[in-house]
Amino acid sequence: MKHELRDYLTKQEFDDVRDIADTAIPWEQLRGKTVLVTGANGFIAYYLILALLIRNDFYGNNIKIIGMVRNSGKAEQKYGSILKRTDFTLLQQDVCESLENCGDVDYIIHAASQASPYYFENDPVGTLEANTIGTSNLLKYAVGKKQCQVLVVSSLKVYGEVKNGLGSIREEDIGSLEIDNYQNCYAQGKRVAETLCNCYVKQYGLQVKIARPSYIYGASTLHDDRVWAQFFKNVIQKENILLKSNGAQYRSFCYVTDTVAALLYILLYGEAGVPYNIAYEKSNTTIRNFAKTVAEAFPERRIRLVFQNKVDEKESAILPGDKTLEILDSTRLHGLGWEGRVDLMEGVRRSIQTMEERMMYNK
Repeated sequence: MKHELRDYLTKQEFDDVRDIADTAIPWEQLRGKTVLVTGANGFIAYYLILALLIRNDFYGNNIKIIGMVRNSGKAEQKYGSILKRTDFTLLQQDVCESLENCGDVDYIIHAASQASPYYFENDPVGTLEANTIGTSNLLKYAVGKKQCQVLVVSSLKVYGEVKNGLGSIREEDIGSLEIDNYQNCYAQGKRVAETLCNCYVKQYGLQVKIARPSYIYGASTLHDDRVWAQFFKNVIQKENILLKSNGAQYRSFCYVTDTVAALLYILLYGEAGVPYNIAYEKSNTTIRNFAKTVAEAFPERRIRLVFQNKVDEKESAILPGDKTLEILDSTRLHGLGWEGRVDLMEGVRRSIQTMEERMMYNK
């Protein structure tokens, strides 16, 4: 069983997960501990769980991982033979329901959330409840576990529309949100989740850490409707990338392995109740430049960036406005020792290589 993950994962996927596992954090704190990860079918949780398992394979950390999912069939397809391992247990459980079967845990990483705009439109209630009722259930459960520590994965969306007069958003900034708009179910839910965290820190002394990731990208599927995932699909299918706008939106992006490493830094080094932005400044870019980077990542494929409307072909300058752009200031996170390692071009190449290797593997 020792190197089972090497046999199950694609080469690039394994290399990525090994990078996380080699992050310079105090792994000894996790030795022999039990870690509950909610949303185990999700993008971030998948890489996190694999990294913990590789720590067991190569460094004998003897970490017990419980992956909580709502859909066990999807998990069985996602994890395959990894589910046969004795150090990984799958738990089918809705985080919004009473938590009684999780057993004794030392760490909880709450990554269960409906982060796609599809759910904001089609299941706003479920989106809100996972971040409110779900977070409340987990915090109540953690209080009953002696010295349990919790990491809640929040979002940059908690900021709303910030107008701080600066070029980036700091953790102390807060902007406006239209509270009567159901489409803000995700952002409002994350705000409530963070308030719950600090209530439990105050009232029970619970060690709850808070992470605010930026736009995370990495290997996905051809069915993913996120804009960057569609760019990857274009390259894989050897199609030109079509932009339906000028792509001037300027955002903070962070590759999935850097994001997961940041979560571990926050879990083990972070201060309870204090939020930490996660963004890599070398990946701050416009949607247009993200698409351009994807097109240029594999020059031999001769992918071009094309525009639906001719007027958008001219690149517009990034001008300061009333609204602060979605660029996160990660100074506080850097203070914990974290440094981003994967720039945008490298992250794009790794993502597409992983996706193509998965397609070959599945054949």
